[in-house]
Amino acid sequence: MPIWAVRTLSTPAPYDATGFPLHRQNSHLDEFRPIRFDAPLMLTFSGLSKTFAGRTLFEDATLSISNGNRVGLVGPNGAGKSTLFKIILGEESPDEGQVTLIRGTTLGFLPQESTPAGDETVLEIATQHSEGDGALEAKAKRILSGLSFRETDFDRPAREMSGGWVMRAHLARLLVYEPDLLMLDEPTNHLDLDALLWFQGYLEAYPGAILMISHDREFLNHLTTHTVEIRHSRLFRYTGNYDSYLVQRAANEIQMIAAATNTQRKIDQLQEFVDRFGAKSSKATQAQSKLKQIDRLREEMIAPPESDGPTVGFRFPQPQRSGQRVIKLEGIHHAYGVNKVYDGIDFECERGQRIVLVGPNGAGKSTLLKLLADVLKPQAGVRTLGHNVKAGYYSQYRIEMLQAGRSVLEEALDTPARVTEQQVRTLLGSFLFRGEDVFKKVTVLSGGEKSRLALVKLLLDPPNLLLMDEPTTHLDMPSIDALSEALKQFEGTLIFISHDVYFIRALADHVIHVRAGQLKAFPGGYQYYLDKTAVGERAGLTAGAKPTHSQPGAQDKAAAPEPKIDRKEQKRQEAAQRQAKSDAKKNLEKRVRDLEAAISKMEARNKEIVALLERPATYEPGGGASQLNRELAEIHVRLPKMHSEWESACNGLSTALAA
Repeated sequence: MPIWAVRTLSTPAPYDATGFPLHRQNSHLDEFRPIRFDAPLMLTFSGLSKTFAGRTLFEDATLSISNGNRVGLVGPNGAGKSTLFKIILGEESPDEGQVTLIRGTTLGFLPQESTPAGDETVLEIATQHSEGDGALEAKAKRILSGLSFRETDFDRPAREMSGGWVMRAHLARLLVYEPDLLMLDEPTNHLDLDALLWFQGYLEAYPGAILMISHDREFLNHLTTHTVEIRHSRLFRYTGNYDSYLVQRAANEIQMIAAATNTQRKIDQLQEFVDRFGAKSSKATQAQSKLKQIDRLREEMIAPPESDGPTVGFRFPQPQRSGQRVIKLEGIHHAYGVNKVYDGIDFECERGQRIVLVGPNGAGKSTLLKLLADVLKPQAGVRTLGHNVKAGYYSQYRIEMLQAGRSVLEEALDTPARVTEQQVRTLLGSFLFRGEDVFKKVTVLSGGEKSRLALVKLLLDPPNLLLMDEPTTHLDMPSIDALSEALKQFEGTLIFISHDVYFIRALADHVIHVRAGQLKAFPGGYQYYLDKTAVGERAGLTAGAKPTHSQPGAQDKAAAPEPKIDRKEQKRQEAAQRQAKSDAKKNLEKRVRDLEAAISKMEARNKEIVALLERPATYEPGGGASQLNRELAEIHVRLPKMHSEWESACNGLSTALAA
């Protein structure tokens, strides 16, 4: 997929009175036309359907994006997010429906992967070879610096740099030209934390609209104004960021279930009357009326939400206990040619620690992890493993852990652990490799599938020292959540690299900052690290904090000193608020359960009384017919009230979840 720095929709297409093209044009223009417009709507598609390999990705999908919208496109891997991007860009055609753009709208697109770089320099990529434009070049240099390029990199040929750095240069190109609609596919994958923080702050002040695919929850939470979910071949739009979307979705599902259950109860009550009195001539008219009511209720009935598809679910087998000192590096030297990475560093880790390595790309984080894993041999110094320590390495480049020519099953079976094929297949199934999927070759697997297979290999031979390099890359959010929960239960020692702040916050209890060949330890979690470093001033990834920029791309300025906060008191108040919300939610949940139990009991008694009243013996002396009729009348009065109370309790619960 090529990188389009900026694309403008061509104009020969016939336009209707509103200024929208009547059909899509597939012109691919690598030029920037700075056309501005007053109409707020930029992009819309309607009735969009697409089937791929016999599977419907989406059907009758409708969406519009207006100027200023920041839309996060979410859904599991394979749901059709990237396909939707290709349709918008004209690279694929929908089976049905149309995509329309306002005339003059410029699109900027950054795909997940870069095309090979040529002889152009980093600065030439960022400016699209626009020589002689001093203001444009100055802006490009500011943006490149924000993305962690050094000044000496500006005139370097891009082909000398890694794919990740080339992607940053193309990202700078988009930001320099500020297209009206910026489309980003996993834009944070190639960014270290410092660059990610800068990029996030820049996008907060971006003047156009943004449509992005990302599995970085924290990034989405800080940027998006709307969330669009692809689920069960449909598009669902929510107002707010990712966390807000989760709450709204849960509340909507509760309301839908409550409404469907309540309607079904009404149908059952009406059907009971029809079944009982339909054959009686005196009640025939009423029975027919109630049958019509049943038909109308069934037509209006809201279907309960469909369950999500299969998700990854697993636990790390608890490893054998190691000694207190897990691993130690002493006087380590390492260089790549003339590029000296480490010159005599020391490092030590104890059992049970969860250490995250942070720092700019190129600082040596992955090198340090490989030295710890014994994948790289130090050129000087000593690596010492503690008593009973077994290390397991999870590479950033999954293909380093896998052999491309093997099938999924063959690769999983290649383990020193004594396991049967059935055990391996069971574990593969829990990682969504089911049926014929186990015979797929590694070479054709997606990034997410390779990540899951690499995790399977670790689980089959579990270490007690787990070394993980960017473990969340290519995983969708449910898989990231599953991995995070599994690692929380892991009783061994964890050292990892990640730029996913949500993941870091969930796991790390120690931070090691790697920069210029030096290691600086922070004996606390990620927030402690932010509080203790200048990064905390510009992060924007603390709860509710926002980086400040005088304009997009401006350099960070020293923040004004803020009044000191009593963190203990603040945490106590926050904990009390969380507890109060939790208690209220639990009370409402109990109320719903109690009402459901009471309603079920009363409905059962209702059926029991009806059955008794149908027996001739009930009407004999002492049969209790009068008492049963009184009880039945009372039930018919109380039951609708209880249904109403139950529905109110469900609505209260959904409101509590959304609060």
